[in-house]
Amino acid sequence: MDKEPGNHDHHFSERDLDAITNKISDLGKWRDIFSQQGLQFKDTVVKKYQNSRKVADDSEGGAGAPQSSSSKSRSHFSTFSDPYSVPKAFVVPSNLGGLPITLETAVALRKVLFGAAFQVFNYEWKKSHFKFREPYSDLAYALEAERGGTRTIQMAVQAHILKYLLFTRNSEVESHNIKCLHAVSHKAQENALAAALSDILWTAGEGVKSFVCLVTTDSYFGPTIDYKMDCYTERLQLFKFTDKGKLQNFIAEHIHCFKGEGSHAVILFLYSLLLSRTLERLHEDMDNTTSHLLQLSLGNFICRQALINLMLTGRASPNVFNGDLQYDDQGVLLKEPQHGVLARSDMGYLYWNRHELDHNKLPQVGSMLKTPKLPIWLCNINDTFSVLFNTNRLLLSDWKMEHLFDLYFYNGQPSQAQTVKLTIDTHSHHWEEGMHEKEGDPEKKFPSVEMTIRTKWEGAAIDWNGTVPFF
Repeated sequence: MDKEPGNHDHHFSERDLDAITNKISDLGKWRDIFSQQGLQFKDTVVKKYQNSRKVADDSEGGAGAPQSSSSKSRSHFSTFSDPYSVPKAFVVPSNLGGLPITLETAVALRKVLFGAAFQVFNYEWKKSHFKFREPYSDLAYALEAERGGTRTIQMAVQAHILKYLLFTRNSEVESHNIKCLHAVSHKAQENALAAALSDILWTAGEGVKSFVCLVTTDSYFGPTIDYKMDCYTERLQLFKFTDKGKLQNFIAEHIHCFKGEGSHAVILFLYSLLLSRTLERLHEDMDNTTSHLLQLSLGNFICRQALINLMLTGRASPNVFNGDLQYDDQGVLLKEPQHGVLARSDMGYLYWNRHELDHNKLPQVGSMLKTPKLPIWLCNINDTFSVLFNTNRLLLSDWKMEHLFDLYFYNGQPSQAQTVKLTIDTHSHHWEEGMHEKEGDPEKKFPSVEMTIRTKWEGAAIDWNGTVPFF
């Protein structure tokens, strides 16, 4: 909490409290080290801190899963590892009331993500978090997403942030102006992130039960021949929620565990998402074409379609077509049906890849994803993720509104300084004039963003309103 001008009393800021927590965490680690060597370590400060948190911890007990007897009398493993591999400033005390992760759960998470328990996340994933652009600016609503595999998750969360800011916090308003996204404060950003994360987790849990994972000060198991330590998965506690309001409040209270640099935020959210869906349902969602959710590409882990669909629809279906496919292209009955999207969700999905276009491999996204309940789309354009959105919730419910309308485009890159406004005219077809005079890729004449939009509105003319076309 920031000090008011002229206020000289001794209130601590959040940065001060983080520094104190960091030092206390270090004291606890040194205490364990000294104890193993038969030496004594005075831990009065640690005990005072734990006692000071008792009231707050007790209040959390109802929201989190009950603390098991094994967590009260557990054996902690101290590891001499790189001190920068654990997000010290964002480690929470181990007595918040969550269930310590087990080796079996950690192995299962690794296998559903990578296909093997010995694989660990690389540096890019470990450092990725949810970072907003400057409050009260043209991009005050926007997350800054780096290139690479984590960008997919960050931009999917961005779509849910837009849902909250445009259509949830003022649900009675049918249409907003883009300027309402410019007036987002720092606190509103945190509220939007908490709402977006809880919305995704709650949908994955089918509105019944969801989990949140946080890194604590203790390790709950050691390495095995089949499991490689990463110094944060072994420190997780799992907090279970059966009420969406309590879930959102808990995330809001621990929002710095998801938005701070060094917090492992994207990984924590991903773990929470998988546990909310449950490992059993994940295996039911996927078919024989998908065995795990991440794949290695050019030295980095990228999200497979099943994980993208999980964040958009709550179900890890591996394909983008409508329903389940029973027959192949030749009409032959498949040994096992291939799972697609079963229902419309709040957010949609559009896809364009110029490299696949040359080989007729471009997947046909079904109407369930192309026509969501709200005018927000996660876009996969040449394997790079971005969002398109409109501020009128009724855009897709009245065909007359789709004659002439605006779409706003944001690609997550720090180089984008303002939201791009695109005007879509579905009655004008002058963009096609002369298109067939020259064979080859239509992107030689039209940017990928335009071709992506035309997978939804075929033949539309697109005006960039003064912005130099890119992407």
